[in-house]
Amino acid sequence: MRAPAWLPMPVRRALRVLRRYFRVLARRFENWSAPARRQWRRSLQLRIVAMTLAASSVLVGAFGFFVAQNSARILLNRAQDEVQSSLQSKTKWAASQLSVYYPLGPGVPDPKLPEAMTQTVTALADNDRAESGGSIVAMRAGQYPELKQVTSTKVSTDELITGDLVKSVAQDSKIARQVRTATIDGKKTKYLVYGSPVPTSFGHVELYYLVPLTTEDSAANQIRTTVLVTGLALVLLLGVVAGLVTRLVVLPVRGAARTAQRLSAGLLDQRMKVDGEDDLALLAASFNQMAANLQRQIVRLEEMSRLQRRFTSDVSHELRTPLTTVRMAADLIFSERDEFEPAVARSAELLQAELDRFEGLLTDLLEISRFDAGFAALDAEHTDLVPIVERVADRLAGLAERVGVAIELRLPETPVIAEVDPRRVERVLRNLVGNAVEHGEGRPVQVTLACDEAAVAITVRDHGIGLKPGEERLVFNRFWRADPSRARQTGGTGLGLSISAEDARLHGGWLEAWGAPGEGAQFRLTLPVRAGDRLLSAPLPLIPRDRVPTIEAGAAAPAADETAEVV
Repeated sequence: MRAPAWLPMPVRRALRVLRRYFRVLARRFENWSAPARRQWRRSLQLRIVAMTLAASSVLVGAFGFFVAQNSARILLNRAQDEVQSSLQSKTKWAASQLSVYYPLGPGVPDPKLPEAMTQTVTALADNDRAESGGSIVAMRAGQYPELKQVTSTKVSTDELITGDLVKSVAQDSKIARQVRTATIDGKKTKYLVYGSPVPTSFGHVELYYLVPLTTEDSAANQIRTTVLVTGLALVLLLGVVAGLVTRLVVLPVRGAARTAQRLSAGLLDQRMKVDGEDDLALLAASFNQMAANLQRQIVRLEEMSRLQRRFTSDVSHELRTPLTTVRMAADLIFSERDEFEPAVARSAELLQAELDRFEGLLTDLLEISRFDAGFAALDAEHTDLVPIVERVADRLAGLAERVGVAIELRLPETPVIAEVDPRRVERVLRNLVGNAVEHGEGRPVQVTLACDEAAVAITVRDHGIGLKPGEERLVFNRFWRADPSRARQTGGTGLGLSISAEDARLHGGWLEAWGAPGEGAQFRLTLPVRAGDRLLSAPLPLIPRDRVPTIEAGAAAPAADETAEVV
């Protein structure tokens, strides 16, 4: 966020510096806390224990605060009741002792009054010291300001007897109290201060009774300490219990996760350990039963797949010999068809065409069996891909002319050299361009070639019926057809795209498809320039540029010297 322009330049510079330091601190904190955050995300036990500790801390803290506050309030109320009761008796006794003194005139006290107040305070303090040592008794005559306040000790009570308290007692003539803290003999002490008017014959005298709350504070602190220690022990105990309980649940789950990982890695004989007869033991037993069933099914499917691959390979090889013999006889008949009757000659042509199709099917089946058996090998060499694309277009020019489709080549003028197997690349392009011509609906088919430093890409674009959502993944399945009822011009086997995908994977490349109903389809073959390199991006986008106005992220635009050639 930029600083507002109306701020002075020094302020804006300071804000920029602060933001920079804040970003640095944020990155450092993120790096420092990364292990903890990673552990938090990965450990269910840690999260449960942490949440248990947090919740129990809040509950125990609230309960402890409630108990401590109530205990302190109860102790204070009890002290107030005791002091108030004692103050009432002291007030009565002081009134009886001072009632014999009368003023000599308006504003003139009896000369013996100060001595009488001192004797009264001393007697009250001596009587109180036996019950609650440390209490202070003070007395003052409010209507005679010249008389000093009389206290039972030499300690100053200015911090304890405040002006508000004196006003409540002297002017309002009512009992008042305060809780004050004062420094007595170098130590802070909390006092409960009570003030009460003492009615006499010459007016009233104020009696103040100051009782230290040391015992109550000590008891309240002990209660708080006990509650705190008990609460911490309870929280720790709850954390330990939560950790143990969670461990009992998490360990079997972790064991199940490790066993599932081993099963997914192909170790089908892995099983969980079953202990006891509880729910976790039932889970482990059910998991083991599921693993056993999966193992049986996988073994059965692998055996069926192996038998199927062997059957396909054996049949393909065994049919080669009779096919060769039939091919020789059919070639002889086909070469002499002009001497036959028209019906027989037509049969010879049909026989030749079906034999070509049958031979193509056997070739595809043999290639698929080699891929399944893992015997397919890549014969890579540095090859210019431009002549390969042109050769494929030339060979399919006759088919394109019959169906009324033009093949447009967009090729760079400079050679495109890549380390590939030219036979396999040509076969992939022949399948892609042949399918595009067949499904082109009479519209042009564009073949585009582009490359960068790491990859080379070839796209084949048609404007036919297109693909429905999800069919871009199904087109590479064996014997899959988008429309089985559609009349096929080339008589394909349904294995071409599957073999093409295997050829692309053998190169370490990609073969991808895009399509939309009514908008045609586009196939993209991406191969690494150097054999064995890992592909990260493609020089051409998968989605055609004539459909979206922007180019995909990471895809390079075609070279400026590309030309379009119509075959």
